Amino acid sequence: MTPRKELALWGTALAAAIAVSIGIAFVLGTQFKQHTERVIPIDVRRFEYTPNQITIKKGTPVILELKSLDVPHGFNLPDMGVRADVLPGMVARVRFIPTQTGRFVFHCDIFCGTGHEELEGAIIVES
Repeated sequence: MTPRKELALWGTALAAAIAVSIGIAFVLGTQFKQHTERVIPIDVRRFEYTPNQITIKKGTPVILELKSLDVPHGFNLPDMGVRADVLPGMVARVRFIPTQTGRFVFHCDIFCGTGHEELEGAIIVES
């Protein structure tokens, strides 16, 4: 093989390797964007979650960061199997991936005073 043909062959191989690398980077980048976790801070106090309505996308991983501003509370999202104790001075982190669309109610499941039964909110999952 002549040096010119050998150089052309190496150039073609290099161009193919670069094209494959760019393609792999694009696919991995797209997958990363689709699965990036959404972090949502939620403050809890007698007798309110802030925010008390959250809209998220189906299939997108979510981390709720719950913080009590007064007394111990609970966080229970039974339709998604999510539950946490929310204690003053600490952040409770819960992670889940919504698999169905709809409106899902969450509530406090640790008695926190008169008005406890009104401490609830909703997660809206859209496609």
